Amino acid sequence: MAGAYIVVRIKGQADVPHWAETTLKLLRLEKKHRATIIQSKENTRGMLDKVKHYVAWQEIDAGLAMELLTKRGRGPGYKKLTEKDLEGTDYPGIKELADALATGKASMSKIDRIKPWFALAPPRHGFKRSTKKMYGQKGVLGANRELSELVRSMI
Repeated sequence: MAGAYIVVRIKGQADVPHWAETTLKLLRLEKKHRATIIQSKENTRGMLDKVKHYVAWQEIDAGLAMELLTKRGRGPGYKKLTEKDLEGTDYPGIKELADALATGKASMSKIDRIKPWFALAPPRHGFKRSTKKMYGQKGVLGANRELSELVRSMI
């Protein structure tokens, strides 16, 4: 079983049912092209299955977590995340935080000095697959094995 997942909201805010909107808010994915790293637990897996028609997810590795934190991580005042922002936490540097996030030992929502989400841009050169279909049906939604490449094009 994975330690953590990278979850990206693919679909926008229009015509989203109340129950899905609530679940997306709990996942901290309130806007389109937002991403977050969540621990792999039974309840979070159930939440992902509930909103699978709006998000895509994949197991995250430490390299991608490091890239997200250095390029898109935000600290207080929506400024870029620095080593100074992590002072007073259990993690002396961004690399240690990335490793802890990737293994599921840390949670982004528990660290109060960083934003619990990453604001991504639309992917360069567009989506290669349909954004309206599940991954198994030649789309990008749901459990997506190619999400890390997509996220790298969105950073």
